[in-house]
Amino acid sequence: MSIKSIALIAATIAATSTAVSADNYFAFGERLDSASVLDLGLVRSESAGVVEIYDFSKGEIGKLLGTEMVNAGANPDVRVNVGQRPAQDVIALLKVDGQTVAQRDFDIVR
Repeated sequence: MSIKSIALIAATIAATSTAVSADNYFAFGERLDSASVLDLGLVRSESAGVVEIYDFSKGEIGKLLGTEMVNAGANPDVRVNVGQRPAQDVIALLKVDGQTVAQRDFDIVR
């Protein structure tokens, strides 16, 4: 995949999440402890959806590490099992009906 393709995908995700992010968001900060289960805290979703955690170590979306279903409304204490403790940064995508409606990248604290 070329750098231009990656930039276009990232811009599309950013535009999509900005357009509908008023009711969709991750309330937690920008740092997570390295653990096999990542604690994202409060996740707000306008509809039922899924949180997907991906490797983001190279500044681009990499391997899918784990998923967790969320309900419409406020979802307190969302935790995603990612198997192995991530050593690098991750990105969380909130998807509703297959569309990314919010995202947040997290620095992993070791």
